[in-house]
This record gives sequence, structure tokens and C-alpha cells, in this order.
Amino acid sequence: MKGYWIALYKKINNPKNLKKYGEIVTPIIKSFGGKPLVRGGEYKCLEGDDFPRTVIWEFPNYEQALECHDSKEYQEGWALAKDTTERNLQIIKGFSIE
Repeated sequence: MKGYWIALYKKINNPKNLKKYGEIVTPIIKSFGGKPLVRGGEYKCLEGDDFPRTVIWEFPNYEQALECHDSKEYQEGWALAKDTTERNLQIIKGFSIE
């Protein structure tokens, strides 16, 4: 089954830090097979909490999604934004009804 990162950003106190993080980690995430599905953009909150930014990455499998997150390279990139950004990040195993 595919794996997914779902990041819901609560606060972005320094957009420059977040931009630099994105520039650095995008090739790292892609090297683990990550494919961006949602990265910010226009949205409308219909229920629940409103998050100013949502990012979803799809991976070939759940294990690669975990491996990417736990990699030294990704963690070094995340260090650029983690002190000025508050987010919820979940790694989820996909499913199929077929």
C-alpha cells in the first residue's frame, strides 16, 4: 500500500524559514519516491479547525514514507523551520477497496 504524509500547518511564524525548508527537503523527499499531491493552494474550510497550509505527499509505500521522515537528511532540513512553524504531521498507510 502507498504511504502518505499529511501535514496541517497551524502557524507559520517565519515564511522565509518555511520556504528554505521546502527548497531543501523537496529533492530529499523525491529521492525516497515522494510525489507532491497538495502543497498549499486555494482552499475552503468547511468543518473543524482552519489550517493556513496543507501539504500531502504520496510515497510508493508506507515504509518509504517513514524512512524518509526519519532520515538524517530530512531531519536536518526540517530543523530550518521547526522552531518557527507549528504543524500536525501524520504518516498514513493507504488502502484499497478493490
